[in-house]
Amino acid sequence: MSTSDLASERRVAIVSNRLFTYSDLHQASERVATALLDGRRDLEEARLAFPASPSFAYAAIQSGIWRAGGVAVPLAVGHPPAEVEYVIRDSGARLIADEVVRLTDPAYAPRREAPGRPVNVDPPHLPTVGGARRAMIVYTSGTTGRPKGVVTTHANIRAQIDTLRSAWEWTTDDRLLLALPLHHVHGIINGLGCALRAGAVCELLPRFDAEVVWDRLASGDITIFTAVPTMYRRLVASWEAAAPEEQQRRSSGAKRLRLMMSGSAALPVQLLERWREITGHTLLERYGMTEIGMALSNPIRGERRAGFVGVPLPGVEVRLVDDTGTPVAGSTGGEIQVRGPSVFLEYWQRPAETRAAFADGWFRTGDMAVVERGAYRILGRTSVDIIKTGGYKVSALEIEEVLRRHPSIAECAVVGVADPEWGERVSAAVELREGRRLSLDALQRWAKAELAPSKVPRALEVVGALPRNAVGKVVKPAVVALFERTDADFKVAE
Repeated sequence: MSTSDLASERRVAIVSNRLFTYSDLHQASERVATALLDGRRDLEEARLAFPASPSFAYAAIQSGIWRAGGVAVPLAVGHPPAEVEYVIRDSGARLIADEVVRLTDPAYAPRREAPGRPVNVDPPHLPTVGGARRAMIVYTSGTTGRPKGVVTTHANIRAQIDTLRSAWEWTTDDRLLLALPLHHVHGIINGLGCALRAGAVCELLPRFDAEVVWDRLASGDITIFTAVPTMYRRLVASWEAAAPEEQQRRSSGAKRLRLMMSGSAALPVQLLERWREITGHTLLERYGMTEIGMALSNPIRGERRAGFVGVPLPGVEVRLVDDTGTPVAGSTGGEIQVRGPSVFLEYWQRPAETRAAFADGWFRTGDMAVVERGAYRILGRTSVDIIKTGGYKVSALEIEEVLRRHPSIAECAVVGVADPEWGERVSAAVELREGRRLSLDALQRWAKAELAPSKVPRALEVVGALPRNAVGKVVKPAVVALFERTDADFKVAE
């Protein structure tokens, strides 16, 4: 993601606390690279960790690490210290010094009598970094175990970004509003990476705030917005609470965007339809993972079907396989496997897990899907979303989509909990709408008219809020723990 070809331009690259040009970014990353090298010729893939706060400094540090031949390890600033320390320890990274962070300020001027050892910012002699070199380690969300470091090369990152630039028709005229964290590929690759590679403007918000986001969407300045379902849910709630004239202002401004996308978690059909009513936009859903970038996408032009994630992106090969690893027809359904230049190199220092993640060169995603009318529909993860109950395999995501239509349920998560009779029992944890109550008996009576008997929940737990990770994805093992902890077998929860 070099900015050298844009370095001489005074075009705006990033809007954070102020405007920063591509020239600012190139020069700041050059200072960072030179300081990190400190007289050496090449960092030779040394790991360097830095806080992933959405800011100009993030972009300059990431680019500077790459230009010096290092490996960027972005840290989630909102995570507990123990989790941050785990990432640093597991990756063997050293933290970027505060003085290096100061080099990202375009107004930086070296102090002649700085305390301690001065930072070297002499004119640089930067190494040539090939595409096969390691570039970044991003840690998985850890929804099914201890986070693993996903290693991508420079070539992997270029492939991921260039595929999306083409598929989503990025241009220099685009202006992205980004309120996502920058320690996940959604924000790093789909957002910041695509915007900078296209020579567009990336407007970074320090955190998600529904009122601030609506103000920017209503302004008419923004052309692209991407978010996770939780953010869209909060934006809908904010719109519904606004005065009629404010609702009109927001809807009119949002209609002028050319593209709105959703990812990182399943988008409920009801939420997609409500957003379309408010803004006129059918959110573009896509499918990807930390390990592969994006693999499937709905079209930027053409029909976008609710509940579907489209077709393979250019340069990405996708197949479905059965339990034995044999390729199957899409209509049969099976595990998604992916192959192509965007697929990651390895799990950091986990050779056995890396080997186990591949089958004959295909990455095993662990996600199940079916192809209907030419488009992929995700059924869920084999480990947490495919429930084996009474001899049937049922999709937790399908059950969740139905339960969200219940008048008392605001949000839900369905999991399989070990059961001696059924193998796994279908169990639902739900957030209720304000002032509502719900018992298991009442839920079952309603669900029997909507679901096959094997899919009707056999346990219910009402919660104030479902456990989620940093990007809003429900942590299914934590949901299973709710039932195991409370011994909620066939419990009537009100």
